[in-house]
Amino acid sequence: MTRSQTADHDGRFVRRYEYDDHSLLAVDLPVGDEQVDVDVVGSTAILVIDHGDRLSEVEFELTGTDPEVTTNNGVLTVTVDK
Repeated sequence: MTRSQTADHDGRFVRRYEYDDHSLLAVDLPVGDEQVDVDVVGSTAILVIDHGDRLSEVEFELTGTDPEVTTNNGVLTVTVDK
């Protein structure tokens, strides 16, 4: 397993885990699950967050296509088979 972690300008932590058969992207969100929308176009996940007074958008490159996307308690996970 390979792991990397970064923080963006909003202080949101992003972690990537690379396993033999899949990769996982985990993002700590600053809002509730209902204020998040994720679209996948090709190998790019587009995350849109509604902060109430503004929208923010972040794009993540995925290592494959056809991801499984879930949000739970303010954590977004995107799992992609290799």
